[in-house]
Amino acid sequence: QTPAVVHFCACAPALYRLWEGFECQFQTCHCLALFFGSKSRFLSEFISVSFMNNQKQQKPTLTGQRFKTRKRDEKERFDPSQFQESIVQGLNQTGTDLEAVAKFLDASGAKLDYRRYAETLFDILVAGGMLAPGGTLSDDLTRTDYCLFTASEDLETMQAYAQVFNKLIRRYKYLEKGFEEEIKKLLLFLKGFTESERNKLAMLTGILLANGNISASILNSLFNENLVKEGVSAAFAVKLFKSWINEKDINSVAGSLRKVGMDNRLMIVGYVREEMRKTSISEQTMIGIVWTSVMSSVEWNKKEELVTEQAIKHLKLYSPLLKSFTSQGLSELTLLLKIQEYCYDNIHFMKAFQKIVVLLYKADVLSEEAILKWYTEAHMAKGKSVFLEQMKKFVEWLKNAEEESESEEEEAD
Repeated sequence: QTPAVVHFCACAPALYRLWEGFECQFQTCHCLALFFGSKSRFLSEFISVSFMNNQKQQKPTLTGQRFKTRKRDEKERFDPSQFQESIVQGLNQTGTDLEAVAKFLDASGAKLDYRRYAETLFDILVAGGMLAPGGTLSDDLTRTDYCLFTASEDLETMQAYAQVFNKLIRRYKYLEKGFEEEIKKLLLFLKGFTESERNKLAMLTGILLANGNISASILNSLFNENLVKEGVSAAFAVKLFKSWINEKDINSVAGSLRKVGMDNRLMIVGYVREEMRKTSISEQTMIGIVWTSVMSSVEWNKKEELVTEQAIKHLKLYSPLLKSFTSQGLSELTLLLKIQEYCYDNIHFMKAFQKIVVLLYKADVLSEEAILKWYTEAHMAKGKSVFLEQMKKFVEWLKNAEEESESEEEEAD
């Protein structure tokens, strides 16, 4: 036996197993032994060629094995009920301790899918459970008694809840859009809530608007036809703005409304009067607030020759609103003093004072008695000489008209 044959025989078991792995027949090994005697080099060439052919011709076979799908390729079934149970359980454990609630929500975001179940999360925090269309709670799901709607109806508690939402959205920034959509939805559901629930939501919304957590554009939901017709929108708006103004000044409120083009849409007179009655706000105080709000809702032209025309157009639009809160002589005088003060403090309006007063006189906002009283004795020191001079001819005309009217009455008698 040549050394090559000895070597082959020693390697035969391993070669056989190799060929068996390539799914070759026994005859192939037999041919290999027959041809091996010619040249030892033949073996290596034959193996090489056969291996390559085997690789090219190999076809996949079905063996019944199931391939595992990667987790990121799996689509998790949408199941808000399980999510709700997890949140409700945590809220029931934290109870009325809002600091603990905030910590629980912060930690749960790492384990629960807030992004997918944002609406469910906010429904639970506000109403205690998932809301059905119209604002009613779903009967067949777990709910909690620890939520906004079951909390105390006072400003301090609503401020604390606003902090819970603020912390949550700051921690999980992607919730910001979903939260704004939730508030829009809740406003459309107002009819489905009790008066107390609406009051709490109004206070919370006002605080959130003041803090910049949501845009004033959410107020568009209040113009829903059904809400407006039944007076729900107006009553809600009164509470909301009262809460908002408590946090920020009227200029800030007006600026936020102006940014979203809503500064000309919100005149809610009847319900404002009702709120005045409930809270004992005098008409004199209210006309001052209304005037400041109206004048703060516009970005005024810096050119003196143009700002007067701009002011006249603007006040024509709002004269019915101003008229609603000048039913008393003292209210008219208060408005005149506010106008005087505003024109003095804003130098571009110095020449506009007389035209504003005349416009409001023609619109029946100001009476001639109030104007004459202001002119003769009730004006303030700010810009006194300038404004009295502007009003001189108009006051003379008023006096003459008054005298003519008196003489006509005497002749008639």
